[in-house]
Amino acid sequence: MLLGSIVIATLLGGVLSMLVAGLIVAGFPQRWLPRLVGFATGVLLAVALLDVLPEAIESAAEMNIEPHAIFATLLVGVLAFFGAERVALWRHSHPEGEGHHEESAHSHGHHHHHIRHDTALSVMIGDSFHNFVDGVLLAASFLVSPALGWSTALGVIAHEIPQEAGDFAILRAAGMSTRKALTFNGVSSLMSIAGGVLGYFALSHMQNMLPYCLTIAAASFLYISISDLLPLLRREAHFHTSVWQIAAMLAGIAAIGLPSLLGGHGH
Repeated sequence: MLLGSIVIATLLGGVLSMLVAGLIVAGFPQRWLPRLVGFATGVLLAVALLDVLPEAIESAAEMNIEPHAIFATLLVGVLAFFGAERVALWRHSHPEGEGHHEESAHSHGHHHHHIRHDTALSVMIGDSFHNFVDGVLLAASFLVSPALGWSTALGVIAHEIPQEAGDFAILRAAGMSTRKALTFNGVSSLMSIAGGVLGYFALSHMQNMLPYCLTIAAASFLYISISDLLPLLRREAHFHTSVWQIAAMLAGIAAIGLPSLLGGHGH
């Protein structure tokens, strides 16, 4: 039953991100993209700081693991994601929303004319690795409790949507057809299922690793929020769009935080 939930959660992340990529292809209204990014930011921050990290600390306490070890793991996780991104193994791309076209064109414009197939391949390899790790972290969350698992799944979905949309744009810029780009994205998303299944069987016999895996999940969500999404929101030049972004971010936090507050974590 638990393994089934893990597979469904990993599938859901891949399917939803693919649907959003399809919507963007179909001409999804640009004005909604900054709001989606705002909502995703709120969800990621809330899942990391209100659900996953507190659960990691509680689980560690039950296993007599020092809180210092958890926060050291959090620091190492954030630095590891930064290092991996620097060497192009980890891609956190995001869609260009209103107010970002000029800056995005300046910082990414050269890619649209000079993206080679080996660059597109590196994106897919990085994305596949990323999805595999997401699957393992999801399995760890479900092994602690189903409620935490679904909460973590929301965080994964929240960061998969802008990432997959950005990766799709890169593949299209590399000259791939829409169908081929969607197929490549779909194949890489299947790696999360592999990560979920392998993580379930491996971590079932290594319960003492669960607090550390949860902390790495929190580090992933925090890194994506702080390095990618918050700067994107901060660059918004239009006051009206900024208000919508903040409202969407608060809605994302409320969606995760209120059930925790009302239900006492729900685990």
